[in-house]
Amino acid sequence: MEQDFNFEDAIAELEKIAQELENGKLNLDEAIKKFEVGMELSKKCTDYLENAEKKINVLVEKNGELVEEKFEN
Repeated sequence: MEQDFNFEDAIAELEKIAQELENGKLNLDEAIKKFEVGMELSKKCTDYLENAEKKINVLVEKNGELVEEKFEN
């Protein structure tokens, strides 16, 4: 994942693209370009969330001690 990737900004951009596509004012070429950008952003967001999920650890008490375990759905 790119270091300068900002999840919140990507989501905001996806929302903007969705609104532009929904309003129907774009010509076909513009709509296709926006759709492609949206799909790329969506993939980056999904990858970001998957990587974040892998990093999450849960503290669990075992035998009176706090132990770190990997998060599982």
